[in-house]
Amino acid sequence: MSKLTCSRKLHICTGHRVMGHESKCANPHGHNYVIWIEAEAPLDSLGRVIDFSVLKQKVGGWLEEKWDHTFVVYGRDFEMITALESVKTRNKEHFVCDFNPTAENMADYLLKTVCPEVLKDTGVTVVKVTIWETENCTAEAKLDG
Repeated sequence: MSKLTCSRKLHICTGHRVMGHESKCANPHGHNYVIWIEAEAPLDSLGRVIDFSVLKQKVGGWLEEKWDHTFVVYGRDFEMITALESVKTRNKEHFVCDFNPTAENMADYLLKTVCPEVLKDTGVTVVKVTIWETENCTAEAKLDG
C-alpha cells in the first residue's frame, strides 16, 4: 500500500540571529525563506490529501502572522531582545521562541508545534518541513516512521 502526500511551498521574509554562532550568523540578518510543507492523510472524496489552499491558509497564515517581516529571536538572547524592543514597530512584534532560531530548529518547531495546532481539524499530518534558508542551504525536519 502506498502513502500519498502533497506539498505546499510557502515564502516569508524573516530576520534572526544565531546566538553563540562562531561566525557571521551571530549578527542580526534576514532571509527570504522558502518553506515546503509535506502533508499526509487518507485521500478525501475528491482524491486529495488536502486542498493546497488549506495548507496556504492555515500554515501560511500562521507564518504570515507570526514570522513574516519580523525577527525570530531566542528567548535567552537578552541582548537581541533589548535591541528589538528599542525599535518602534508598526503592527507586529518580534517572535520570541524557546530555541535558538537556526533553520533546523525552525523546521522542527513548524513540524511538531505549529502544524499540528493549525491543522488539528483537518485529519492531515504534516510529515516533513523543509526550510530553504538560501538557495544553497536547507534544513529538514521529518516525523519518525
